[in-house]
Parts: sequence; C-alpha cells; structure tokens
Amino acid sequence: MERQDIHPHFVPVIIATLVAVMGFAGLLLVNHGPCNKPNIKDQTMIQHGTTAGSAAAVGAAVAPTEQKPEIEPAVPGPKPVAPAISDQKKS
Repeated sequence: MERQDIHPHFVPVIIATLVAVMGFAGLLLVNHGPCNKPNIKDQTMIQHGTTAGSAAAVGAAVAPTEQKPEIEPAVPGPKPVAPAISDQKKS
C-alpha cells in the first residue's frame, strides 16, 4: 500500500493559503516598512503653507478665474414646440 502525503484535493487550498500569507506579509512591509516614515517639514515649508502664500512670497498675484460662459446661449425668437405624445405608438 502506497502512502500519499497530501491529498490531491487540498493542494489548491494550500497554494491559496501560501499566496494569502505572502500577500499579507507584503502588505505589512509596504504599509509599515522602513520606507514609510513621516515627512518632517522644515522652516521654508512652514512659512508658505498654501499656494496663495507661496505665490505672494515670489510676488505673483492670485486672481479668481473668469466665469465660464453659458453652455448654450439663448436663441432669439420662439422656442420650438415638441410633439404632444412622442413616445407612444400611434394607433
């Protein structure tokens, strides 16, 4: 009688478990690893915290944008009339 170490139905379960464990380990390494250190702001970054502050520091003026024109201008004259019942079949 020959002995089988692993039942063939459990091989996909073992492979899926190994992939899940390796993915979890990779997630922990990326999210909490040595490359994910908090950034410390120096004095120049603290002085001009916003875009407007940075622009004012170099002498640029910040102005609001122009209003966009209407999507479709008003057409002179009467509006076209739609049919009373357009979706129903005619009997």
